[in-house]
Amino acid sequence: MWVEIICALAIYKLVRLFFYNDEFSDVETSDSTALFSVAHRLEKLHGGKAYVGLRIPDADTSSRQDIDLVLVTKGQVVVIGVKNLSGIVTVTSDGSWVCEGGKHHSTQTYPDPLAEVKKQASVLESYLEQRGVTLLEGNISCKVVIPNPNFRTMHAFPSEVITYEEWQHLKPVSRNILSGWVKSAFSTGKEMHDSSHQKLNFILGSAPVWDRVELKNSKIVLGEFLEFKGKEEDTLALRHIKRSKVDRISIQQTSMLGFAPTRLQVLYSYRDYRSEGSSGSETKEVTVRSSTEVVFQPRDSGKIKKFKLSSLLSVSLSA
Repeated sequence: MWVEIICALAIYKLVRLFFYNDEFSDVETSDSTALFSVAHRLEKLHGGKAYVGLRIPDADTSSRQDIDLVLVTKGQVVVIGVKNLSGIVTVTSDGSWVCEGGKHHSTQTYPDPLAEVKKQASVLESYLEQRGVTLLEGNISCKVVIPNPNFRTMHAFPSEVITYEEWQHLKPVSRNILSGWVKSAFSTGKEMHDSSHQKLNFILGSAPVWDRVELKNSKIVLGEFLEFKGKEEDTLALRHIKRSKVDRISIQQTSMLGFAPTRLQVLYSYRDYRSEGSSGSETKEVTVRSSTEVVFQPRDSGKIKKFKLSSLLSVSLSA
């Protein structure tokens, strides 16, 4: 009898370990995942290109300005702040947003999101000018998107703020047909010349961004990769993975009759500075223990996290 109970408990622990890993239960992944969800939907609608998690150098402050999302179409550059707020939101006299309730039943105050996005747009415009692209008047605009279905408010926001009610009615339409709030929210300015449009996309495609960890549960964490932790032979095998040389790390797992493998294949591609993208870059492979960890500093968090390689799909590194 006791043997059966002990065996059952052991099997339960194995199942929990291999298939219900809650390593990320305390990681705030929802905001980063929401950014990519919004970006994907806008690209599908407009046929443009969305750049997520930019860290644009600000010459005035000698620091970097975080930008959630920049959408580039033929006639418009839209700087977008994504506020994945859950709860009841009120607006104070100074423009700050106060969110009450939500998942953790707490009260949080956010500086005026629209004012922040306008500041980000100004920094981006200066950065583009320094790199040889001057946008025409009307070619850059600012928006705040709220994609969370649990967002509630009685406040009347300006037209630049796209509430969840407006966001949920957004439907893919022809690239040449924009209707309703879509036309007013993302109206196009005077179309840019092809050369300017290509240069703009190249600049934003090579601009500094947050590092990115993609989890097996289809969630994403933005932040800064710090190092690998594990057995000495594994960290030595991974010593060539440095952001100055490598732009992407992929983890491949070999199935062992349904059980989690003890070793993993780590593929990494060298950064190709000759052209945008890394399609022609060299790829190498090493094998390490699945318990090896990625030490990562999530964006907007004071806590450093350690992610097991066995729980990751990929890691993208900014130059």
